[in-house]
Amino acid sequence: MSQILGGRTPFDDIYDQPDPRGYFGSLGRFDYRTPHHAQAVFRRLVAARAQSGPVTVVDLCCSYGINAALLNHDLTLADLYARYTLPQIAELDTVELIESDKEFYAARRRDDAVPVVGVDIAAPAIDYALAVGLLDAGFVENLETGAASPALLRAAGPAGLITVTGGASFLTARTFQQLLGAAVEPVWVAAFVLRTGSYRPIADALAEYGLVTEVDPARTVLQRRFTDLDEQRYAIAAVTEAGADPAGKETEGYYHAAVHLSLPPGVTGHPSAR
Repeated sequence: MSQILGGRTPFDDIYDQPDPRGYFGSLGRFDYRTPHHAQAVFRRLVAARAQSGPVTVVDLCCSYGINAALLNHDLTLADLYARYTLPQIAELDTVELIESDKEFYAARRRDDAVPVVGVDIAAPAIDYALAVGLLDAGFVENLETGAASPALLRAAGPAGLITVTGGASFLTARTFQQLLGAAVEPVWVAAFVLRTGSYRPIADALAEYGLVTEVDPARTVLQRRFTDLDEQRYAIAAVTEAGADPAGKETEGYYHAAVHLSLPPGVTGHPSAR
């Protein structure tokens, strides 16, 4: 973990494995917890959005379907960390784990579960999430470098909510514009964004689709611990450059993320992380 790309330690290899054991093992060492914070926020947004009809969620940078697992099942992130680090789970091959996970998730499926469409550039992660039933549709596509496929646009058309927890730093307006341009219903967007960068260009693009972005910069959530002092120095410098104060947040050893909610004017400030 000593090699840092753009100041941040890369974890790219954990998404190229056939199942999520490496994901939970690696990120668990650094107390990665954004999906935990997102779970309640996304559930509230889905419930509010469902008042006007069925809701499909599009989860960007979905990896192994973690957000879908927490949204649609009676589980916590701690439950998932515990499961995927069990000695008996470590002994299974991927085929055996997939069969076990199908039963595991099916037994915990919520009555209010909603369809989730996942988008990620990591094919193994998408394949796993589809195989165990976490995603209703999954697409291995990079909307930053290419046009969305017709199949993705069809699947995303009914979306009522777009979510992102772990990948906002790697996205631009291009990704959101393609999805919102294909929407047949008003779409809400919920993004957990690290304080090391600016969400403003994306928020400005979402405004072109009638969405107002709200964020309380004073209210942040812990993302994960820094891997080393070099990464912490990078984060402190980046947060300062972005015009925020790292004191009491990044100076304490963790990345912090702010929750950005982009909603139509009539529902601005409705369900939030507050």
